[in-house]
Amino acid sequence: MEAIILAGGFGTRLRPLTFTRAKSLLPILNRPMISYLIEMMPPQVDTVIIAANYRKNQIEQYFKEHDCGKKIIINDEPKPLGTGGATKFAEQHISGSFFVLNSDIICSLDLTEMMAYHKKKHAVTTISLWPVENVSEFGVVDITPKGNVVGFVEKPKPEDAPSDLINAGAYLLEPKVLDYIDTGRLVSMEKEIFPKIINDTGKFYGYRFEGFWIDVGRITSYLDVHQMLLKKEGIDQFIGENCVIQGDIKHSSIGDDVIIGDANVQQSIVLDHSSIANGVRLKHCVIGENCSIEDNVVLTHVAVGDNETIIAETTLENQVVWTQPEPEGYPKKQIGNVIGE
Repeated sequence: MEAIILAGGFGTRLRPLTFTRAKSLLPILNRPMISYLIEMMPPQVDTVIIAANYRKNQIEQYFKEHDCGKKIIINDEPKPLGTGGATKFAEQHISGSFFVLNSDIICSLDLTEMMAYHKKKHAVTTISLWPVENVSEFGVVDITPKGNVVGFVEKPKPEDAPSDLINAGAYLLEPKVLDYIDTGRLVSMEKEIFPKIINDTGKFYGYRFEGFWIDVGRITSYLDVHQMLLKKEGIDQFIGENCVIQGDIKHSSIGDDVIIGDANVQQSIVLDHSSIANGVRLKHCVIGENCSIEDNVVLTHVAVGDNETIIAETTLENQVVWTQPEPEGYPKKQIGNVIGE
């Protein structure tokens, strides 16, 4: 059985961290985000097809160096194709029912249970569903008591919402779904393909799960997923290997080979090979790899890209720090689909 992981996007909402790395390799507690998805796979999934485009070589290199226990196929998209186009582009590797997963979702979904539900319902398509409080920010699912999805309502007023459930970014599909998708163009599975399957088959189902769900699509949610996982693990901090730390670290994740002087780091992420000098205060910050934060810097809600230096005595709030050229071809805004929007 196959699973497709959609990892071809630029991750523009996570800039500047994605100026230098594939979004799916962004570390969460010092492990690439994509590794969490592969861990979710049921035993029946023996082949993982990674739809890649931007920074494809980084993804290839990671899987050359790390054995995840499954066959990995890096499917090189010639251009970003969206959720539907990327799925169609993997058609030659599909042998039967298959999963499609978005690479930036960290959640507690049990794919084995979802697969059992799909088979019980004799579904053509089953999508994962997650409840939200503010339905007006999402595309909301219209679902019957028996689990049939009959439509989607885009950002409804609370009083008009058919449910509090949204598309949670994991799909289990039958091969016939591929017949609905055009070849070689950007296609939104959610906006173009799903409505057709609902109308034609009546076998489109929603699978609701409980636990946790985070779309790691923004700097804020990147910070949030760390807080959630730290709490879930029952730890106050995560410290990587070969670190030298003198300061006070709370509710934070620290990468490998990091040096932290007499500093205060709260609810922040510091990636590999960075140094934090004396008197520094970080709160709700992300510090990229190979960064130098000099003496008495105060940063609040700041994202610092890789290989940057923040000079001594600097105070910044609600800013992105990137002083280097942007990578060639990197878009100014998002291309493709946003789950739930």
